Amino acid sequence: MKNTFKILLLSLFFVGCQQKVEPADIALINGYWEIEKVVFDSGKDKDYKMNESYDYFEIGKDNRGFRKKVMPQLDGSFLTNDAYENVTVRFEDEKAFLDYSTRYAKWSEEVIALSDKELMVKNTEKNEYHYKKAGPINLTGDGEKIK
Repeated sequence: MKNTFKILLLSLFFVGCQQKVEPADIALINGYWEIEKVVFDSGKDKDYKMNESYDYFEIGKDNRGFRKKVMPQLDGSFLTNDAYENVTVRFEDEKAFLDYSTRYAKWSEEVIALSDKELMVKNTEKNEYHYKKAGPINLTGDGEKIK
């Protein structure tokens, strides 16, 4: 009986600690995100020490927007192309989802955690993608502010 109570208490603790993403939080997604690691369903991790590209999100007040891959340059600018994915934010069963679409495919990711510094999403294969907020890189050392 004691073990059952301990398991129940521990389960309630984990459920209570899970962050709930609110509609007001969605604006935090906007900006540049650098992937830190992927946690696969099998439990294995893949860490990313350095990334050649970032994900750039721009989502409006209507919960619609896009995601693009951008490549940071040493002068603080970003290289980009015309490829992008449409993104719609959907709320269902007290969870937030990012629904992506291109001309070729549609898929969804559940938003597990979201703050001004962290984004964690889980895809349908149960792989978790951990991102950190990123900004421009400036290695020129000239002290100029990046726009």
